[in-house]
Amino acid sequence: MNYHSSKSRIFCVLLALLSFSWGQTFAQTASLITNIDHRATTSLNGKWKIIVDPYETGFYSYRMTEDPNGFFKDRKAKDATELVEYNFDTSDELYVPSDWNSQREDLKLYEGTIWYKKAFDYTKKAATNRVFVHFGAVNYDAHVYLNGKKIGRHVGGFTPFNMEVTDLLQEKGNFLVVKADDKRLKEAVPTPNTDWWNYGGITRDVKLVEVPATFVEDYTVQLAKGSLNKLDVWVKTNGTSPQPVTVSIPEAKVKLTGTPDASGMVKLTSNAKLKLWSPESPKLYKVQITSGSETVEDEIGFRSIETKGADILLNKKPVLLKGICIHEEMPTRGARAYSMEDAQTLLGWAKELGCNYVRLAHYPHNENMTRLADKMGLMVWSEIPVYWTIDWANPATLANAKQQLTEMITRDKNKASVVLWSMANETPLSDSRLNFLKSQIETARQFDNTRLITAALEVHNATENTMMIDDPLGQYLDVLGCNEYIGWYSRKIEDCDNITWKTTYDKPLVISETGADCVAGMHGAATARFTEEFQDNFYQHQLAMIKRIPFLRGVTPWILADFRSPRRPLPGIQDYWNRKGLISDRGERKKAFYTLQKFYADWKLK
Repeated sequence: MNYHSSKSRIFCVLLALLSFSWGQTFAQTASLITNIDHRATTSLNGKWKIIVDPYETGFYSYRMTEDPNGFFKDRKAKDATELVEYNFDTSDELYVPSDWNSQREDLKLYEGTIWYKKAFDYTKKAATNRVFVHFGAVNYDAHVYLNGKKIGRHVGGFTPFNMEVTDLLQEKGNFLVVKADDKRLKEAVPTPNTDWWNYGGITRDVKLVEVPATFVEDYTVQLAKGSLNKLDVWVKTNGTSPQPVTVSIPEAKVKLTGTPDASGMVKLTSNAKLKLWSPESPKLYKVQITSGSETVEDEIGFRSIETKGADILLNKKPVLLKGICIHEEMPTRGARAYSMEDAQTLLGWAKELGCNYVRLAHYPHNENMTRLADKMGLMVWSEIPVYWTIDWANPATLANAKQQLTEMITRDKNKASVVLWSMANETPLSDSRLNFLKSQIETARQFDNTRLITAALEVHNATENTMMIDDPLGQYLDVLGCNEYIGWYSRKIEDCDNITWKTTYDKPLVISETGADCVAGMHGAATARFTEEFQDNFYQHQLAMIKRIPFLRGVTPWILADFRSPRRPLPGIQDYWNRKGLISDRGERKKAFYTLQKFYADWKLK
């Protein structure tokens, strides 16, 4: 099966399903252009004019039909007699990229529509070049307009998208308008039922990307599945005049050339002598991809990741995944994380803890996280927000989940750090759920067969002291994930001492979550909830139990740092924060931080 033609067919089906589901036709959009950080771009970050629109007055007429003269037209009253009831120019501003919740107190809990407008001038470098507007993410439903014309729509709050604007750009007086709507919906991914803050807005970078008429749209440069020296390469060009493509890795003395087929696809293979990427030695190679006048550069590491029985094999050698869960939030400012500086802080804390691995929960984090993980030698579990109560029987919900999955894979498939694609978190058993997740797994394997597939499952008691993992989804996973909170949400801390773990599958297990809340600086008895002593006692018993699980190969406790959640209202303790962090919202290390740090320093494969 031709990889690209299959991929294109799936993408078109997803768009069709989503168009039907959300009650509006999509504008034509391009496939996702990869490697934005290493291309010639113009930033549209900074201050944007905004209009808060809780009734969607700027989108719908009073008969609830889409208004052809909505706020996106940026109309100006011609004289004092004309009625125009909005004005971007005299409205407030918000910074992009960022969430709106942390920028204004009156928007802290706001969920709904905000219109963003950015005015700019732009001169193309060459008359025949093409220009795309690229968004790192907009939460959740984004309608995008340029100079009063709709150019597209994207549904999904954590993955990138781009739209071509070549024919609409002007040298002077452009205005880009985005309707960002973060309302939580039953049929959405995620649903209204979550345990994190619903940060709204344009939360990641916005850039103009200028490329030749025929350009390198996408590529994979990776080791073939199961190999340590064979490169599997494909490059997809976009345009009417495909040029020969050259892929070179100068340091490894690799140079491959081929001519794309009619679809723009070229596939290449080669043996190569490479220094393999690992947490101990996170080697990255400069890779150059040339087509016609364009050369795209990337930094790529090469490694293999497999399983054999209960072992996870990195570069054919068994490895323990010593990890921590992370939310895309900077606790010290109570806001969505987005910058490279934010990534350096969060991943730096994980390295200080002794981690070689992180779970980026519960949605794809910004690309700064995975790029920096490549450089720091941190393996990554990356997931989409199929979380708790998904509308399993809804075909459009599945289509949206697959869209987010394929956008996540497309963006990060060349990142050596990413070793696990996760399909779901704590989802209840049912036939419709199993079919939904099986379909996702098939899509993931089609787009990337080199990484491991996992999901965070729930566990149940087979007997009073036996925990059993037998979720039927397990037969389709490479690695079993399991969330458990023995001693916090169920039973007593000391019960960990007598528990035995069993599974029906000959597969490795990662404890994907475990943890207990505490307030930094709050001290008391080890039996008193929310004290540092309670959390530390919890970790000591949990870690002793974990060491006894014979098929366990990794753990990511919940969570690196305290994070905001509307589900946590307890006054004086939580105050709308989930307090399971090992680091407080003020950056303080709690006692359990050092307990886990010592455990990781001592933990070895038997």
